Amino acid sequence: MARLTARTRRLAMAAVSVLALAATIPGCVAMATEDPRSPEHRQDGKRNAMQSPSSAQSRSPSATAPAAPGRVSDSITHESETPGKAVNLTIDDGPEPIWTLKVLEVLKKYDAKATFCIIGSRAKEYPELVKKVVAAGHRLCDHSVDHNTAMDKRSEPYQQQQILDARKMILDAAGRDARVFYYRAPGGAFTPYSREVAASHGMRPLGWNVDTHDWTNPGVQRIVDAVHRDLHEGPTILFHDGGGNRSQTAAALDQILPWLRSQGYAFGYPKV
Repeated sequence: MARLTARTRRLAMAAVSVLALAATIPGCVAMATEDPRSPEHRQDGKRNAMQSPSSAQSRSPSATAPAAPGRVSDSITHESETPGKAVNLTIDDGPEPIWTLKVLEVLKKYDAKATFCIIGSRAKEYPELVKKVVAAGHRLCDHSVDHNTAMDKRSEPYQQQQILDARKMILDAAGRDARVFYYRAPGGAFTPYSREVAASHGMRPLGWNVDTHDWTNPGVQRIVDAVHRDLHEGPTILFHDGGGNRSQTAAALDQILPWLRSQGYAFGYPKV
């Protein structure tokens, strides 16, 4: 009877061990089938390392935003894109309500195209004039926010602000599909840094070959004579539609443009 009791006790203990082992098996199976790389178990997993589609979409540029122009050369351009005998008319310091419209009228009269070097603050003040320039088929050039001719003496952050803020003001005025092709430093006050800023935003630094000094109001004939005398220096001619009374400029253009046509010149744009 004692041996039976001992045997029964051993059987009962074995049964308990079997039951305990069976209870641990599902947990072991579960642990074996879980992926240790699952995001629920690793905070550095793929769900955290990669943006979800909705998150990526919210951080990306708007699908309707215009593509940023590619980088261009940072050397100062003077040449014309038009092969052969061509001139580049450039019109600075506008827009102005009276004189920009008058210059546009004269250009249209002779089917001439030009590049308008626009001051950002003026574009913000007169956006409808910038739109008229673009609608007439002319090109846009960044001429800084405030036309500070001592920009080359100022800090690099200041130069960057003047260039890029002006570009934004011009594009806001012109419309989303417009492009600012060039940057002309006020008074030619370029620096290596300002040229780099412009070029990295798709704007070729723009110089000039013929300075008509029309901004001094020297008289219509002197403006005309400056073009006749100095055109051999190169194709890019500097005029102004802003900064004062530009009636002399408009009158001079009314003589210069037909003369250029008679000499066999085409009207082009500076090389980008």
